[in-house]
Amino acid sequence: MHFTRSSALVALMIFSGLASAEVRLEGPVEHGVFEGPKAELQSGERVLRRSNETIQQTEVIPARLGTKFGMRYQLLGKVAGDQPLTLLYLTPGIRTPDGVRHDKFEITQKLVPNAPQDVMAYEFTENHEVVPGEWHFMVFQGDRLLAQQRFSVR
Repeated sequence: MHFTRSSALVALMIFSGLASAEVRLEGPVEHGVFEGPKAELQSGERVLRRSNETIQQTEVIPARLGTKFGMRYQLLGKVAGDQPLTLLYLTPGIRTPDGVRHDKFEITQKLVPNAPQDVMAYEFTENHEVVPGEWHFMVFQGDRLLAQQRFSVR
């Protein structure tokens, strides 16, 4: 059997796990407000929620405690141990109680190959988080943008 330098490199990448599957978005992206229990919440309070909540399709989000909004989507080609997803939340500028302004939040999420759907959501649980303006959600795998959605919080 004869190996060239490039075929040996490809074989090494496959066996070492460096070669990754092409993760891709399948079907439509649901986006909007996750419908959950309707309650008047105080800052810091949360309500136990189901993972399969219905999404009210909208780009306009009510600026009030307890509102959960975001996207639900299906990714194909996920392989355990592959490069994780990066969830990027661009905000209109959340100012935490310590006075620090946050224009983005970044979360790294491992791929779950058997999960039928993935979710990127944000829930207003503290008064300082409820900031009107444009919110932009983006899902990346490495440098590849897989999904994105803009919301107007009012």
